[in-house]
Amino acid sequence: MKKFIVVLLFGCCSQIAHTQKQTNHKKLDALIVQGMNDWKVPGLATIVVKEGEVVFQKTYGVKNLETNEPVDENTLFNMASTTKAVVAIAMAMLVDDGKLGWDDKVTDHVPYFKLSDSYATADARVKDLLTHNLGISNADALWTLDSLSTKETIERFQFAKKTYPLRGGFTYQNIMYAVAGEVIAAASGKPWHQFVQERIFNPLQMDRTQAIAADIFEAGNYVTPYLNDAEDGMVEVDYGFSDQIGPAGMICSTAKDISHYLQFLVNDGVYKSDTLVRPETFKKLFEPHSFLGTTGTYPTNALTKPNWNTYGLGWFQQDYKGHKLDFHTGSLFGLVAIAGLMQEKDVAVYVFANLDHAELRHAILYKAMDLYAFDDDTRDWHTEVFNLYEGIKNKSLEKSKKEKSERAKATQPSLPLADYVGTYSHKMLGKAEITIKEGNLHVHFNDFVAYALEHWHYDTFITNNDPRFYEKLNVHFDLDESGKASGLQVMGEVFTKKEQP
Repeated sequence: MKKFIVVLLFGCCSQIAHTQKQTNHKKLDALIVQGMNDWKVPGLATIVVKEGEVVFQKTYGVKNLETNEPVDENTLFNMASTTKAVVAIAMAMLVDDGKLGWDDKVTDHVPYFKLSDSYATADARVKDLLTHNLGISNADALWTLDSLSTKETIERFQFAKKTYPLRGGFTYQNIMYAVAGEVIAAASGKPWHQFVQERIFNPLQMDRTQAIAADIFEAGNYVTPYLNDAEDGMVEVDYGFSDQIGPAGMICSTAKDISHYLQFLVNDGVYKSDTLVRPETFKKLFEPHSFLGTTGTYPTNALTKPNWNTYGLGWFQQDYKGHKLDFHTGSLFGLVAIAGLMQEKDVAVYVFANLDHAELRHAILYKAMDLYAFDDDTRDWHTEVFNLYEGIKNKSLEKSKKEKSERAKATQPSLPLADYVGTYSHKMLGKAEITIKEGNLHVHFNDFVAYALEHWHYDTFITNNDPRFYEKLNVHFDLDESGKASGLQVMGEVFTKKEQP
């Protein structure tokens, strides 16, 4: 009789757990469906793993709005900056191999590494490459305005200005992850992408995952990136893949492959009884290394109200309902992702989408954590996140309207357009060629990306929406004492005009 009762109780508990799982599944699914409709997201994938089991994996929408091909579990999205955690894991494996130490000097592995501050150059450690606190200003224009090799990009970065003492602040740095990739290559004897393929993707059975973003075109079954523009509506944008900084955010993966990756994360570096990273090394990845005040935090802090914000090795961190939440977003020109891990609850969440800044990803992350980590369905995360970002968007539109209202009316450029023509140079960002085409100025950066310019006021011009970035940039020309064009300012940087021979 006792045995029968035990079996009966076990069966009842199993049925309750199954029912709860189905209920959570429906609630999360409902939020995603509603959210995709309100945010107008073309395609999306969501994966949730709990205690090593995939408890939710579903794809939604389409890869391309013209073909209407549906997203499936093998459709490739871009991991963007959630790639950074993978690179940190690769470095952890080399630490386990004895080929690398977290406190090794970067110059011992990459001799050409150099920063504008000589002390920071000499003392920068391997772990510093992953924590965004080297004290150097952001220089993402290096890869958005040029197509240099990885080595050339890193060498040019030496001209980025020091903005605070070494390890004395937080400035998000994609290019330092490119340096991390070079460290991986130096320590392993293999290119970083080959190393992660052999040591991470293959053991985790991530069969469709591509470390070189450009390889998705040959692999097939990939999404198209989109942007929902305030004026033009849903717009297809170019792929912004920049594999010269691949370790910063260029890995592409699928819902199916990511489910294996999440299982590895919740199992503390173990996948199917195979220990890929030693427990003590895996733990190091999630220790706080940089402390954030309000700098570098997410707008969703207004909703989650954390007591603290830190950054580990490839992970943002904060407290949520009394537990540590490690997470990271990824955004790359029409493609977004978010990864979240709550180790104390053995729950991991991942979201892909092919719409620029589809912040529905945050709502999905917190809703999934509520449901699967806390059995809590009290908050309407979609509405809260949607309203938050609608407010941010409205403020941006108001700012844009204000800028337009401040435009000086009926002004003319100081010089004939032909007098602005020429080559302008910047020691870090290369060259900007100003030409005239069909009566308008054009700027061409490094034979890589070009914009048509339209006059704004005085000697300031703005770029037309470019298909790659779909944004407007201010280009202001400086005049010297003789009234000649001497330089141009763009993205906070000054290009100096070269004298004609």
